[in-house]
Amino acid sequence: MNDNLNTFDHVVKALQEVCGHNYIQATQCAHIVHGVGHCEIFKDKCNLVEEVYEELKELELKVKLIRQIG
Repeated sequence: MNDNLNTFDHVVKALQEVCGHNYIQATQCAHIVHGVGHCEIFKDKCNLVEEVYEELKELELKVKLIRQIG
């Protein structure tokens, strides 16, 4: 989510390190967040998503965990 605090480079590096995005994927997500305000960045099994969520929070990114039923 857009927070006006983190630099573009910090967000890109965090997405690469934590989510395994390549540079282009991470940059695209950062641009989407900057323009739209949010972007879905990771989808997987619940326990892995929670781990990614916590790691991104530790890097001081503003993140939101959305649980899907079914």
